[in-house]
Amino acid sequence: MAILDVEQADSLRSKLSGEGIVLVDYGAPWCPPCKVLLPLLEELDGEYGEEVTIAKVNCDHLPELASEASVMGLPTVIVYKDGQPMEKLVGLQPKAVYQGVLNKYSGAKANH
Repeated sequence: MAILDVEQADSLRSKLSGEGIVLVDYGAPWCPPCKVLLPLLEELDGEYGEEVTIAKVNCDHLPELASEASVMGLPTVIVYKDGQPMEKLVGLQPKAVYQGVLNKYSGAKANH
């Protein structure tokens, strides 16, 4: 699966209304830590495959989504399970932190 680049608020809302694990990266193109996070998310996408949906929200283009998620700093990563926010990680974290959160909620381990 590829990272879902959210172009419209409704596409993310519909994704979150379903079941499963969705990791949403709230960031912006001008944010240096956001640029560092993207390759980590691509690695996680490859490791978790169908188990986890990874979505990217450009907060400059979709400020209403950032507001709904109470995003105060970039990047902010929120892990949703069955549409409910479970954990919010503000600022760039090591890849192992994201893996730990995903493992906690998905019940799956990454395919290293």
